[in-house]
Amino acid sequence: MNVLIDGDGYPVIGKTITICKERDIPVIVFIDTSHVLRDDYARVVIVDKGNDAVDFAIVNQIQPKDIVITQDYGLASMALAKRAKAINQNGLVYDENNIDSLLASRHMAKMARREGSYRFKGPKKRMESDNKGFAESFIRLIENEN
Repeated sequence: MNVLIDGDGYPVIGKTITICKERDIPVIVFIDTSHVLRDDYARVVIVDKGNDAVDFAIVNQIQPKDIVITQDYGLASMALAKRAKAINQNGLVYDENNIDSLLASRHMAKMARREGSYRFKGPKKRMESDNKGFAESFIRLIENEN
């Protein structure tokens, strides 16, 4: 099992690496050239900037039983199709019971934005409780894989 992180805008990379290091689980962080990340434990893969470039790089590396950390529903769906697990930065575990509705809501929101009938607020400020919730869900996911 490897943990693959979609590093573009991902708020708990450090927490993920700490949890994986404690359990001797390999971590690969994927970022594009507009980001900088150095870590003594995780392998960092840098890809060219471009729409979904990081996502495609991750998809090409996914193996069954890997865990993908992303907030992108499309990437999560592809991970599930490759028999990997997927979780977001808030601890939501994507699975066959929720991915279709998440993808549908993403599509509906995209259509609403395109029509100009809906304005989205930015994400709420991240709290320490969000990090704790992620860590708890992530650890459960790891333990269920082993």
